[in-house]
Amino acid sequence: MPIPDVSVILPCAGFGTRFGAPYSKELHCLAPGITVLDHSLKAVVELAESGLNVRLVVVFGTHKLDTVSYLARYAGILQMVFVYQDESLAPDLGGAIRSALPMTQGPVALVLPDIVVSGVGCAGVLLAALRQTGPTGWSVVAAEERNPHTLQQMGALALVEADGVLTVEAAADKPADPSGFNAFWGMVAVTEEEAHRLPDVVRKEADSPLAGAIALMVDGIVNYNTAAG
Repeated sequence: MPIPDVSVILPCAGFGTRFGAPYSKELHCLAPGITVLDHSLKAVVELAESGLNVRLVVVFGTHKLDTVSYLARYAGILQMVFVYQDESLAPDLGGAIRSALPMTQGPVALVLPDIVVSGVGCAGVLLAALRQTGPTGWSVVAAEERNPHTLQQMGALALVEADGVLTVEAAADKPADPSGFNAFWGMVAVTEEEAHRLPDVVRKEADSPLAGAIALMVDGIVNYNTAAG
């Protein structure tokens, strides 16, 4: 198997209880033959189209074999590795990331299968994020948000600007108190040296490694956590 230039973690082991459909939420149809997952992976496909060898590490459970089958359409584009989520590492998103990390090489991007980045600024944004991790080794693809309820459901960020560069001053995953936050992330990019800290991005009890990360803004980020979108 060729050594990848970049690895992308795609956690697909969740049960999607809030989605409330008899199929995996990432397979929700948005247009004929096009699912939420296809839109989520658009930025990953762009990485491959730029000439990079992209390894997609898919974390799944036995209830997600429909998603595994669907991903066959990307076999000629991405180098795909499938990993069962190790429940002993925790059954949550942090555990999924930890299950995937041993299979990654090079810089790593975290892409969620039910999060779609869209609108102005989205073309090539993941590639830009991987190239602009800055002095901390981290960058995020983010959208501005002021709605407290939305911030409580997402990876909230407090962004500040200096000399035309946006950086993360503070970050919290699904904060109980969203005051002080003005954006949320849709994708995360990290250098190979810092990738071991990626699970801490989604751990409430950990200090977020996103502090100091460079933020690249897009017009919209949609979280498809309900059948209504």
